[in-house]
Amino acid sequence: MSDTVEFPKMEQEEIQTDLRQVFQGAIKLALEEILEEVVRELVGGGRWARLGKDRKDYRNGTYFRRLLTSLGYIDLNVPRTRNSGSAADVLGRYQRRTDEVDDALTEMYVQGVSTRKAGKVTRALMGADIGRSTVSRVTKRLEDNVEALRKTPISGPVPYLYLDATFLDARWARRVENVSALVAYGVGIDGKRQLLGITIGAQESEESWSEMLRQLLDRGLSGVRLVVADDHAGLAAAVRTHLPEAERQRCIVHLARNVLSKAPQRMRKRLAREVAKVFKAQSLRDAKKRLAALERRFEKQLPEAVECLKSGFAAATRFYAFPKPHWSRIRSTNGVERLHGEIKRRIKSVGAFPDRASALRLVTAVALHATSAWSSRRYLDMSLLDGIELNCEPEELRQAA
Repeated sequence: MSDTVEFPKMEQEEIQTDLRQVFQGAIKLALEEILEEVVRELVGGGRWARLGKDRKDYRNGTYFRRLLTSLGYIDLNVPRTRNSGSAADVLGRYQRRTDEVDDALTEMYVQGVSTRKAGKVTRALMGADIGRSTVSRVTKRLEDNVEALRKTPISGPVPYLYLDATFLDARWARRVENVSALVAYGVGIDGKRQLLGITIGAQESEESWSEMLRQLLDRGLSGVRLVVADDHAGLAAAVRTHLPEAERQRCIVHLARNVLSKAPQRMRKRLAREVAKVFKAQSLRDAKKRLAALERRFEKQLPEAVECLKSGFAAATRFYAFPKPHWSRIRSTNGVERLHGEIKRRIKSVGAFPDRASALRLVTAVALHATSAWSSRRYLDMSLLDGIELNCEPEELRQAA
């Protein structure tokens, strides 16, 4: 007869449950020991200690506190005193979750988990449900990001300024309205991109863009040589008012879309190739020759498209006055468009925001997350601008205008 005892094989889930309980017990023991030490200092003596000259207060039992951690709920007995309160400051007064749980909820929200689905995620990870109202309250901490972006001073010149808007739905005066999220980022003298500002406006208008530019100027925006944007009339008017010395580069991608919209579907692919060739020319003189060739080829078939390209050509070729290595990155707002794409991907799961403040919080958080790597990468060699004076255009550029 064998003396060995065979225990039933434990399933992986049972092992994980046992480990969770062990860790929960260890955390509970450690926290209660810390709480006991704090109360000991408040009272001036340990539990059941006799009266002494160091006594400052008396114990007054304990009360129950449930705390949500990354391992689930932990039930704690928090000691208190008669006159000096309790040791609740160790946990955070009125706090029911640890900071790491709130950080996880905020990150889930930014990454695309809706407030409705957050409870399912926390139940799977922590064994506890968290309601959508709790998630909404926690994510209000993103307001700090909004304030920081709105108030942080802009240091040093920003030679290149990119402006663009995207649109989203938010409840306003009891109705869901389509509002604009205005985004501004720039390239500083160190050659690195930086997110400068985000605002939510009723619409993309001269007033909303003027408000954005006023905020940027109040924070120290200076040294702008080129504003890269689309041909929105309100934006152009705001730039003329607040940045009169800066050149305005019309985004060639937006211009190409406008041109193609005036051509039949069957001819758009061919026309798109020809338009792209115009702006890939190695000089403004060559670009003008390619424009003339395109005009001769399509003038009879597509007069509206040709006229649209000709009318926008001068504004779309301002980049030729700047260093050639910069051309590919200052002739369009593609960098902002990629940022807009990330914002659109995230807000798709939201639908309509309950208000404009919540929309601004999430858009700002997503934008900051998407641009977090910018500070470690040089986007352009700005030393190439040293020999170029502000508002100094080559003769052929002035003739084109």
